[in-house]
Amino acid sequence: MADEPAPVVVSPYNAANILTVLRIFLVPVFVVIVAASSMSGTGPRIAACLVFCLASATDFVDGWIARRWSMVTSFGKIADPIADKALTGSALVIFSVYDRLPWWVTIAILVREWGVTLLRLWVIRYGIIPASRGGKLKTVLQIAAIAWYLWPVPKPFDVVGPWLMGAALIVTVVTGADYVVQAVRLRRRH
Repeated sequence: MADEPAPVVVSPYNAANILTVLRIFLVPVFVVIVAASSMSGTGPRIAACLVFCLASATDFVDGWIARRWSMVTSFGKIADPIADKALTGSALVIFSVYDRLPWWVTIAILVREWGVTLLRLWVIRYGIIPASRGGKLKTVLQIAAIAWYLWPVPKPFDVVGPWLMGAALIVTVVTGADYVVQAVRLRRRH
């Protein structure tokens, strides 16, 4: 009987998870700055946009670090999507509260986002549903749209924001349906 290698245990206290926790802590900072700005005034909106972009950048970096240096942990698998949803979800809710975005758009995106997270948790014992290219495109479009809404973009360029958000909404819904199909297939195999 050959000796099997011991499983590699990754500490939950690693750079990828620290960035995820940082993103979670930046969410209330972002919300306070946006609330203080009332979505008006150049300085506070720029500050809110910069905090949002910094927090969003941690999403890309923490995933890259986790995969590159094999730092994927159970904590990261659960905390990372929750941090993402908290950041984008708070921005969308704020936009709707300040009548910058229709509530139906916010609700459609939030239902998809939290639904996919719940789907992943529902099938986690059978396997992982990895982020697809469409899911990554969805994330980029959502971040771009939210940043465009936050930044005090002058007229006539401000019309780009709703187009970006529309594209984000379409890709969000389509990829959500794809995740449902993947989850059902994964469950049926086991």
